[in-house]
Amino acid sequence: MTKKKLIKLGSRTAKRGFKNEKDVVKKFNHWEDDEDAQEWLKIMGYDLKKIEKVKAIIITGSRKTDVQVQITIYFKEAIALENLSVKLVSNRQGFNQVDKRWVDKYVAMWNIPENIVETLKIFTGEIKPTKENLRDPRRMFLDEMDIKIQKFIIDFFNKNKILIVSDILKGSDEFPVDWMLVVFKRKNQNPEWRLKHINYILNFFGGGDVKITNKGSLRIGKITMQRKGGDGGRDTAKMLQFKINPKELFRENR
Repeated sequence: MTKKKLIKLGSRTAKRGFKNEKDVVKKFNHWEDDEDAQEWLKIMGYDLKKIEKVKAIIITGSRKTDVQVQITIYFKEAIALENLSVKLVSNRQGFNQVDKRWVDKYVAMWNIPENIVETLKIFTGEIKPTKENLRDPRRMFLDEMDIKIQKFIIDFFNKNKILIVSDILKGSDEFPVDWMLVVFKRKNQNPEWRLKHINYILNFFGGGDVKITNKGSLRIGKITMQRKGGDGGRDTAKMLQFKINPKELFRENR
């Protein structure tokens, strides 16, 4: 694939290294001398000749947006704002947690009916299962549950898929994501990046069937819903989490 086509797809080999979100901020703040930042601004639809000032900052707290870019255009009073979710991956299976909460938090967000609430809590281990001979006595995988319950789960997430995918990838607070920047860092090689608008991201990761996987988790398009686990056995292991593999963006159109 030619360099021109890679640029058109919003993907390129980075000119300088990436360690964390601070490097993304630094690139935007030195955009006049940074080819990556210039390319990002063009992908966002800006004419570089018309830009007067660019200021990027890190957004702190539990938010979907990691970096906000403030762009001032010559002869205009308004400042354009672009919110970026930054994903740094270092291997082809770079699964990334995009959302985690207690089941009750999701109940408030998505108006989950009581029977599905109980099912999700059994799935995460908040409610201890009564069934015997389970793969994990602390909880039940979805494929270990009654077929009727499995259908309820699939139907609910299918019916509410647009809302759910938007909440876990874009967010609904004062800093909703506009763009996702994925940086793939390979050992002894220059990193590659891909920058995509959030509408593309929602369709790319959220598009597809809702189904229960062979491992007993739920799959919503390319998004996996599972028990958080880990945390040294602390209660927070019983939270519900959603994961994506940002590296999949590099496999498209190839």
